[in-house]
Amino acid sequence: MTTRTESVDTTAGEARITWHRAARPTLVLAVSHGAGGGIEARDLQALAAALPARGITVALVEQPWRVAGKKVAAAPKVLDEGWRGLWPALAEPGLPVVAGGRSAGARVACRTAAELGAAGVLALAFPLHPPGRPEKSRAGELTGAGRPTLVVQGGRDPFGRPEEFPEPGAQDPYELVEVACGDHGFAVPKKADTTQEEALLTITEAVAEWLARLPV
Repeated sequence: MTTRTESVDTTAGEARITWHRAARPTLVLAVSHGAGGGIEARDLQALAAALPARGITVALVEQPWRVAGKKVAAAPKVLDEGWRGLWPALAEPGLPVVAGGRSAGARVACRTAAELGAAGVLALAFPLHPPGRPEKSRAGELTGAGRPTLVVQGGRDPFGRPEEFPEPGAQDPYELVEVACGDHGFAVPKKADTTQEEALLTITEAVAEWLARLPV
């Protein structure tokens, strides 16, 4: 695996891509961070460490607001603008690109996947609703992605537990994998029946298996 960081100018500001390249890649998995953190998130780092050995290049994307050092995420339309602006750099290797992200980054991927021609969508810790506000559902963004979609969700995520997600329909199919005892950041309590290492392995194995089945 080789690693390289690339700056990309977008109309929303400078974005940054950290490439974790496979030796013989078959596709690119591009994943961005959420509104409360960066690409150091445990799930993003686990994917970057595990997937290149399986022929998947992982591109960790930092949105312009994060690169600029701001503490508050940009508005959704600005996040989408930044993602669109860096998409050509993600597609430049000439491989199919799966759009992904965690939390707010997952929402961006869902909203833009069809127009950008993504091969699929990976939604990590999708924020189905604000904590304690299930009536404020964002399920439409997920079911309207228009591409094969995998949701990986912590079993105790206050932004939406797995059982709160709608049943996939024929017109809006998606798959959902539960990370037992995981919170919104996939952290598990020390007294849980599963370890932190096992939780991260659940994520990387589920994503690798799903990517292997994508019709690309």
